[in-house]
Amino acid sequence: MTAQALNMNQHRGELRIDEPMSRHTVWGIGGPAKRFYRPEGIQDLTEFMSSLPPDEPIFWLGLGSNLLVRDRGIDGTVIATDTLDAIHVTGDTRVRVATGVACPKVAKFCAARQLSGSEFFAGIPGTLGGALAMNAGAFGGETWDLVESVQTIARDGSLRERMAKEFTIGYRSVEGPGDEWFTAAELQLERDDDGTAAVRIKELLRRRAETQPMGTRNCGSVFRNPPGDYAARLIEASGLKGERVGNAVVSEKHANFIINTGGATATEVESLIVRVARRVAVDSGVRLVCEVRIVGRSADPGSQQ
Repeated sequence: MTAQALNMNQHRGELRIDEPMSRHTVWGIGGPAKRFYRPEGIQDLTEFMSSLPPDEPIFWLGLGSNLLVRDRGIDGTVIATDTLDAIHVTGDTRVRVATGVACPKVAKFCAARQLSGSEFFAGIPGTLGGALAMNAGAFGGETWDLVESVQTIARDGSLRERMAKEFTIGYRSVEGPGDEWFTAAELQLERDDDGTAAVRIKELLRRRAETQPMGTRNCGSVFRNPPGDYAARLIEASGLKGERVGNAVVSEKHANFIINTGGATATEVESLIVRVARRVAVDSGVRLVCEVRIVGRSADPGSQQ
């Protein structure tokens, strides 16, 4: 792996060549990214974006949760957003959050300022950018219920403010203008003068610790919940708790989690995802939809079934 300061067009960020993505995903899995760029800030990012070829594959990285990078890596440019971490109050009940801010930080920031509505973010182990991209939710709350407007960046580096109504929002799905990515969002919250938001966050974190395999290498929920049911219930009903492919294992504590028990490959995880989905489809007739974003190049995961 080679690291170098990016100097074209006087960019201030850092560019790494052939950067192992296993260093940047919560599963601890992933082959090398051809280019890995961490901008110094939003202005640096706009300049960098404008310098890329128009057909360059771009992959956005937050905390590396909800992401499986295949073993042969990514033939393109990964942009790490953790340096886009500004968060501040913009009105009586409005907060502007950059997409690199971790969701739990959003929840705690708002609660500390007597604002409520974002408590569910405490249960989402990713950044606001990822939450915006998939309308992430937890404990009955969903990201886009709070969004008033977003800032996006286009391939040419131009920034634009867009209203929430310009996007089509569904369960774990967001459709909007093509070739634009989120860089910030304006969230509309409510007053919390009695301090219940902080209490609710503590309760949600307690429930999360009781029901999810904390302290293990997992990416969060693997499958979306089907209408009127739960993916975890269906997986457990198929007897798949503890199911294993290599060092990738379905959690005994929560069946919708897959754990890297040590040294698992992306192929093993993807193969286990395919196996679980097939078994549930046979047993219950329900086709589970994968919530995890799978990127990069690899062999056919079916080869390890």
